Amino acid sequence: MRLRTLALLGALLFATAASADTDAQKLGTVRQMIDAWNARNWQQVYDLFAADGVLQSMMLPEPTVGREAISQRIGGLAKDISKIELRIRHIGVADGVVFIERVDDFVYRGHHGQVPVVGVVEVAQGHVKAWREYYDRSQMIEAMGLKQDFDAAKRRE
Repeated sequence: MRLRTLALLGALLFATAASADTDAQKLGTVRQMIDAWNARNWQQVYDLFAADGVLQSMMLPEPTVGREAISQRIGGLAKDISKIELRIRHIGVADGVVFIERVDDFVYRGHHGQVPVVGVVEVAQGHVKAWREYYDRSQMIEAMGLKQDFDAAKRRE
């Protein structure tokens, strides 16, 4: 009985480890996401998030949770983006999490801008579970050619 229990536990641990994404798979998922952004393939961007995925601009008090909410958030901005390129400077995995240093080069409402960004991405089962963005908010608003932060109300909450 004891040997059977140990064998069952070993099989369970192996199955769990085998189903976990490797670092290479995590990098592949993040590169797919970046390629989707660069192609402005918004449906693929949404589909790469887990159903319960989280997107957070760290300058806002609350994250956007769930694929549907994320698609509404990104979609609200995407309609005014005529060009975007997320240019990777460095990408790697530390402690199972993908880190990306990049420059976002875009045209938003006819205004060209560039913003340095660091993204911290958690990937599980080929989907983004959490994507946290770190950048200078005022620099991004200026790069977008806006006079006022479109999330000003959320930032005051």
